[in-house]
Amino acid sequence: MCIITRPSHKLTTFERIMNKQVRAKKHLGQHFLHDEGVAEKIGNTLTLNNYKNVLEIGPGMGVLTKYLIKNPIQLIAMDLDRDSIAYLNENYPEDNLKIVEADFLKYDLTALFGKEQFAITGNFPYNISTQIVFKTLEWRDQIPEFTGMFQKEVAQRICEKEGSKAYGIISVLTQAFYDAEYLFTVKPGVFNPPPKVDSGVLRLTRKKDYSLACEEKMLFKVVKTAFQQRRKTLRNSLKSFQLSDKLKEDTIFGQRPEQLSVQDFITLTQKLADDAISTHD
Repeated sequence: MCIITRPSHKLTTFERIMNKQVRAKKHLGQHFLHDEGVAEKIGNTLTLNNYKNVLEIGPGMGVLTKYLIKNPIQLIAMDLDRDSIAYLNENYPEDNLKIVEADFLKYDLTALFGKEQFAITGNFPYNISTQIVFKTLEWRDQIPEFTGMFQKEVAQRICEKEGSKAYGIISVLTQAFYDAEYLFTVKPGVFNPPPKVDSGVLRLTRKKDYSLACEEKMLFKVVKTAFQQRRKTLRNSLKSFQLSDKLKEDTIFGQRPEQLSVQDFITLTQKLADDAISTHD
């Protein structure tokens, strides 16, 4: 391989990757995006409405970072890879960028933003992408918008509607609080090393009213229990909730979980809660 010897700051992202200034690490699920057009397109997925803080997860060598920092925002780039952190510190001195070496899944985000609103974006490591979404749900009071790149199958599943085999736990729980939109597909050839699958970019926009008409923990339990036996009707998969004979007659329990909309699951959860109260009275 020919090593390109121009000064580092004058190299394109692809040339930097080919020079292996930061080596992609398999155990971190790293696939470095080198297509500037795709990076810019992802950078434009945030609407940047009503907030000034953005957290980028997994910036790598900053191919997306460079487009984000052009906006009038305060950007925090968080990565677990020390090589990436060192590279970013050396090559991105911008005043509106803070670089943090940390594990997003274990990090207390109040240390970065206090109680302020912030958006999340990034080219997410595939091996923790669903965990990133679930942590976002935990912090939904402060996260009005979320965009980023996932394995295509995962991105589609998050955005899927009822009636599909791809519709599942993460679809329902995400869409209970956010409007989910699949934006575009990204082919493997724009990464180094290229993944074995296509990637997909999505946008989550927090609903204006994202409060639930049921108890949150119970909703999560109902959805997870139902989809663990997704081929069974709810009358059978939800037996552990000790349904009363009257509730078993409700037509909703004759359906399978993928047939229920998000609102149906919320209604179902409230019915179960009401049934439990009446049973114990």
